[in-house]
Amino acid sequence: MKPEYILSLIGIYFLVLLTIAYFTGKKDSNNAFFSGNKKSPWYVVAFGMIGASLSGVTFISVPGWVKESNFSYMQTVFGYLIGYIVIAFVLLPIYYKLQVTSIYEYLENRFGKTSHKTGAVFFFISRVLGASFRLYLVASVLQQFVFEQWNVPFPVTVILSIALIWVYTFRGGIKTIVWTDTLQTFFMLSAVIATIFIISDHMNWSLVDLFQSEELKKYTNIFFIEDIKSKNHAIKSILGGMFIAIAMTGLDQDMMQKNLTCRNIKEAQWNVLSLGVVLIPVNFIFLFLGAMLFTYANQMGIEIPVVDGTPKTDLLFPEIALNGGLGLFVGVVFILGLIAAAYSSADSALTSLTTSFCFDFLNFDKEKTENQKSTRKKVHIGVSILLILVIIVFRYILEDNIISNVLKVAAYTYGPLLGMFAFGIITKRKIKDQFVWIVAIISVTITMLLHNHTKDILNGYVFGLEILGINGFITFVGLWIISNKEEKKKSKLKGEFIE
Repeated sequence: MKPEYILSLIGIYFLVLLTIAYFTGKKDSNNAFFSGNKKSPWYVVAFGMIGASLSGVTFISVPGWVKESNFSYMQTVFGYLIGYIVIAFVLLPIYYKLQVTSIYEYLENRFGKTSHKTGAVFFFISRVLGASFRLYLVASVLQQFVFEQWNVPFPVTVILSIALIWVYTFRGGIKTIVWTDTLQTFFMLSAVIATIFIISDHMNWSLVDLFQSEELKKYTNIFFIEDIKSKNHAIKSILGGMFIAIAMTGLDQDMMQKNLTCRNIKEAQWNVLSLGVVLIPVNFIFLFLGAMLFTYANQMGIEIPVVDGTPKTDLLFPEIALNGGLGLFVGVVFILGLIAAAYSSADSALTSLTTSFCFDFLNFDKEKTENQKSTRKKVHIGVSILLILVIIVFRYILEDNIISNVLKVAAYTYGPLLGMFAFGIITKRKIKDQFVWIVAIISVTITMLLHNHTKDILNGYVFGLEILGINGFITFVGLWIISNKEEKKKSKLKGEFIE
């Protein structure tokens, strides 16, 4: 597919997004930017969150992961559903009761200012890295298949990618994103389903033939229960998936900000529960596509693309879609699907980072009303520049599959958040707030040491996604150490004991 065609498609696609942004961002108000005026229909939010949850990482990296891990990722997805149930019935009631804009305001309400800042810092680091991973992926594809042929430097590709997001989010914010995510989810899922049917047609296979083929079966193992030491053992993956969902959705300003735009808590709960159910078949379809891609590549003699001397399975899908002889239509739906998948996650990340920085670090709600809009826009620009710099650095340091990097970062950065929220909800103990940041850093340090050395210490045991839960548990224990039982005080007025 010619680079000119790809750029034309991207241009048309963003014109549609800008049209949506025009109508949703007319008032350019802070209320619309941060909370969508609390009027978003839950089913629209739920459908759009499919795309935001999956992102460009799932669109490209999950199919590319099939060769290494088969369908073991489904074990993690089953764990996601358990996590979403916890979010719906434990976390959402807290957020709605406190009427927060940033969910980390809960930590200040429960513990104090240091806890609030600590939680916000860990979210900020995690979301900057996570969003950068996702945007790095789409920028790499555009660089490999479009801009490289015109000798455009990679940093320029990144700047263009971020600039496009900034243009359609800087006015409407989360109100715009709720609606653009719906369109982006539709394009992403349509692209995957269309590609599956077209590849099967080129291989002269019906869907029944595909499910029964021996070539495909070697990629489709789901449950791994033989070796508990293995990082993809079923129990470890399901528990890890539960912790990932709770942390990366329930304790993530990006994902929760959309839920908090719903009209009421019941609609928000319906949104989260329906998302957890729908993600099971959707992720299975992505893995099925990955098995088909490797089967097709083997039959047609298509090599895995190599970047800087290293084979990149993340680039197999774009290689086949754009250069695999499947026709122009597949190239078109792939580009639309890729852009939709990548930007459905990245645009909300940019908005949530802006929200978090304003409310968690700048005390935005206490600023003069006439200055708030100017401050919001300056922060929006600053976050955009930060993402550009991080993505460019990734170009020179990343080697592994992108989704494995995303989950690894989540295990380290969301662990303290998991521990802090769990401690606040489960116990009534009062902590020494000034020491919370020390506990968080110690927890991450211990987790990294465990992750890197347990194979030798524990006779070959390798941590998988359950390391996130362990990180949270270490934080929980640390908070217990710096806490004391909250004493009941005697009321001078009524002689009663109160908390």
